[in-house]
Amino acid sequence: MLLITIKSRENSNRQYSPKYTKEENIIGGKEKTVSPDTVLKNYWNGNEEFADLFNAVLFGGSQVIKPYELENEDTEASVLLEHRDHTQSIKAVRDNIKIQKKSTVYGVQFVLLGLESQEHIHYAMPLRVMGYDYATYKKQYDSLTRQYKEHKTDMDEHEFLSRMKKTDRLTPVISVVIYYGEKVWDAATSLYGILNIPTEMASYVNDYRMLLVEARQNDLYFHNGSNRDLFNLFKILLDQNNSIRDKKEKAIEYTKEHEVSDTILKTVAGAANCKIDFDALKQEGGNSMWSVFEETAKEGEARGEARGIIDTCSDLGLPDDDILNRLQVKLDISLQAAQEYLRMFGKKTI
Repeated sequence: MLLITIKSRENSNRQYSPKYTKEENIIGGKEKTVSPDTVLKNYWNGNEEFADLFNAVLFGGSQVIKPYELENEDTEASVLLEHRDHTQSIKAVRDNIKIQKKSTVYGVQFVLLGLESQEHIHYAMPLRVMGYDYATYKKQYDSLTRQYKEHKTDMDEHEFLSRMKKTDRLTPVISVVIYYGEKVWDAATSLYGILNIPTEMASYVNDYRMLLVEARQNDLYFHNGSNRDLFNLFKILLDQNNSIRDKKEKAIEYTKEHEVSDTILKTVAGAANCKIDFDALKQEGGNSMWSVFEETAKEGEARGEARGIIDTCSDLGLPDDDILNRLQVKLDISLQAAQEYLRMFGKKTI
């Protein structure tokens, strides 16, 4: 849930439509738009930061995974569901922030998931992660079957039926979910947590565990300085026990004392999917920096509300026109803004 919720004490009637960061393109005098999602994804695409995160989560900070051994993997995932009477292809509804890398040393795929901006915790997250992992394994399996079919590989009857050889082994997948919300995560972190299992049957029901990182509070040990600054700022900004004034003072003090880079500040703001004023970030003085975080909170709340409306309407099977109308009425936004929200959060199937 890519959301930093910092509620202002001041009342405001200002309405927020989907925002994007803007950077001046000197050539031709045109503006180039970059979505906050892209800012966040670009950060975690860095092998140094990515490897350091997984080392912190999996190995207590020990440098097991090396940045140089990581290579990018395609994150597209389409799952083919086979039924007795028909076959249905469904393209997985993916998170905006999904990064997948493979270790050339260990032959393991590492997946980083960061959910789209929303105000509420996803209580079916273990099931969702299980679905993502299945899609990744199914993609590997489908690749094998296509390869054998194209090359007309000799197989015995059991292998032919299985469409894979007895000696074939798929690449393991390890997924980590980062939760950027202010509220304490109170949802399950394993499949058992969302199942009603009779005590007598518990030992026979398979569990599925998810690895969760709460940006607001964790005991991870980072070697990478950028990761330390990033999560230290999250810890300050997402602390519900401190007032807005305290958060402001601590964030500004930390930024100055540690000379936090613009990239980190952009990433913190990008985690909330809001408008980022790059010029303000470059100005001296804490007030400019804090205005960015206030924009972060307001835009994050608006996007979260839009996401909730779209999810509810989609579950009810309402057509896009009805969803757009509800978005305009509930959020008091233009048709264009409503269409942009629907583009970002609407469920897609093929």
